[in-house]
Amino acid sequence: MAPIKTLREIPTLTSLYKLKHLTPAASTVSGASSAYNDRICVIRTDITKLEVDAIVNAANESLLGGGGVDGAIHRAAGSGLLRECEELDGCDTGDAKITDGYELPCKKVIHTVGPIYWRTKKQGKHTSLLQSCYRRSLDLAAENDCKSIAFSALSTGVYGYPSNEAAATAIGEVKKWLDTNDKADKLDRIIFCNFMEKDEHAYYEWLPKYFPPAEDGKDQNKSIESNGDGQKGHDASEEKMVDQIKSELEVEAEDQNKDENKREAVDASKSEESGQVADLPDVPKTEPGEHGLPEAKKLKTDHDQRL
Repeated sequence: MAPIKTLREIPTLTSLYKLKHLTPAASTVSGASSAYNDRICVIRTDITKLEVDAIVNAANESLLGGGGVDGAIHRAAGSGLLRECEELDGCDTGDAKITDGYELPCKKVIHTVGPIYWRTKKQGKHTSLLQSCYRRSLDLAAENDCKSIAFSALSTGVYGYPSNEAAATAIGEVKKWLDTNDKADKLDRIIFCNFMEKDEHAYYEWLPKYFPPAEDGKDQNKSIESNGDGQKGHDASEEKMVDQIKSELEVEAEDQNKDENKREAVDASKSEESGQVADLPDVPKTEPGEHGLPEAKKLKTDHDQRL
């Protein structure tokens, strides 16, 4: 089980560049800036273990829980989260709603409904809907006095959004919000929290394109070396912290892969014995209403009847 991680244990882009864990991009997008590198973080871990002000759940329109990150957050938060979600009357795709964190180490959970890629792409809405998820989540965090927010990789699971495209959209919208929103100063940390390796790779590719290292980085490093043992000690401590996090994440990722392979093997074995096709892993039990399935209100009613 992954340990709880505090905000100070989550490395910023500034730290990752300094320690060469993040590589500058060969080219950057128009308007790229290093101004936010002390406020943007990226980490691969279980989002339910982050001790931050708010985490963002990749929910479905019912808000009553499902598979993947959604199910993990509901399980870790306990029954109180479900009870509060039952009062929210669902959530539209591209929108977001906020609840307490209950048994999670975070204070708040922001539930946002990402687009289903293949369906919304046909309508030409996939990009704008995903952008809206990030924008609305940031707005809610700022409006509710949250100083730190951690995003899961929205829509990149069973909703099928390609990780590379999703990362570019997410990072671009976060930068736009920081550049233009009058509430941007209220957030001290914005964290991209990845669980899957494919998502981590995508963020490591796109973050340097939008948030490159500071141009005077070499001069800063020289200054650090000449500032005395106190500053050297601080830098060495920071390097040790990030290396420890990286080592922990590698162990977690290995354990996660082993667990996933084990579950797949067990499911396949059961399927062979029963002659049935195994269920896909982490498929939400309740899909959004736009799939032609019951709307959130109906899902809530059915849930109440079962109780």
